[in-house]
Amino acid sequence: MQNKFLIFLLSFVLLITLVACSLNFVKKRLPPPHKVEGGYLFQLEAPSARIVTLSGNFPDNQWSGTASASGEFNENIDRMYDDGTHGDKVANDGIWSLVKPLESGRYQYKFVIDRNTWIKDPNAFETTDDGYGGKNSVLIVD
Repeated sequence: MQNKFLIFLLSFVLLITLVACSLNFVKKRLPPPHKVEGGYLFQLEAPSARIVTLSGNFPDNQWSGTASASGEFNENIDRMYDDGTHGDKVANDGIWSLVKPLESGRYQYKFVIDRNTWIKDPNAFETTDDGYGGKNSVLIVD
């Protein structure tokens, strides 16, 4: 009796999983930053965001200006797009994209949503301590 119930339960879970995947109830995960023509493609799903910025220890970024002499956040440094340009495939789908040229190195980065919410990349393979009780995403470019 227990075996029949277990088989039924596993069959039911499998059926629900297959239906959910085929009807797109289960979202596909975005890939981590990867090499494309022109540099590395960074993507973040943030459908309710108004502005998304890539911020990191890139030589031309300095954490969106916060690590520069002025120390002020600049939302125009490595601004990401959800308009079908800059590596974005579909306009207004909530997936923000940016192709960034990078030299070999180890880079730490985060995404900044609407100027005040700093988050690690949920698709990154590696993270490291950010020194403030959180995590930075890590990208290693060969």
